[in-house]
Amino acid sequence: MLTVGSSQAVAEEFLGNGLLSCPGCGGRLGGWGHAARRVVFAAGRVAVAVRPWRARCGSCGVTQVLLPAWLLARRCDATAVIGDMLARAARGQGFRGIAAASGVPEGTVRARLRRFRSSAGRVREFFTGLAGVLAVDPVPLDPAGSVLGDAVVAVAAVVAAARGRWPGMVTVPGWELAAVLTLGSLLSPVVRFAGVRDGVAASALA
Repeated sequence: MLTVGSSQAVAEEFLGNGLLSCPGCGGRLGGWGHAARRVVFAAGRVAVAVRPWRARCGSCGVTQVLLPAWLLARRCDATAVIGDMLARAARGQGFRGIAAASGVPEGTVRARLRRFRSSAGRVREFFTGLAGVLAVDPVPLDPAGSVLGDAVVAVAAVVAAARGRWPGMVTVPGWELAAVLTLGSLLSPVVRFAGVRDGVAASALA
């Protein structure tokens, strides 16, 4: 599973130009059809049908699903919807209020917040370190009052630092940049982190 750019068109362009490497062996990824069609809910509970590209490594033969940054792995809501849930929770809003604001069932919201809290320490550590690398004039991040809140603050710091360092180049919304840097695994049982070249993952600039 790889997160690539902001759209299916970006993934297609990367594949066509041979710009994607296998995360396992480093070989070149080429087009390999599509993954199964899925329905994802954007803001306002708008249903969007999507069928991500699939790629295959020419060296080791392993296949990868290429998710656009507005999707997370195995989640039926868009990245922005889930990011808004996390931001609201960081501000102290409870799961019932978040569910009412987003239209997502209460049980789903509660489960997602629980999942994120379980990995929030690692997320905070990775993004805090990256913010320190990217920021022109890095400053310590103030504690947000919770592990989840600290992680959300660290994500926001990376977004601000990346946009400040490369004005006009980092074009994806903040939570989509976080999706790229966590390989779409922000709410997965084990969060993975992208390799960073020149301070930022190349696919985050598309």
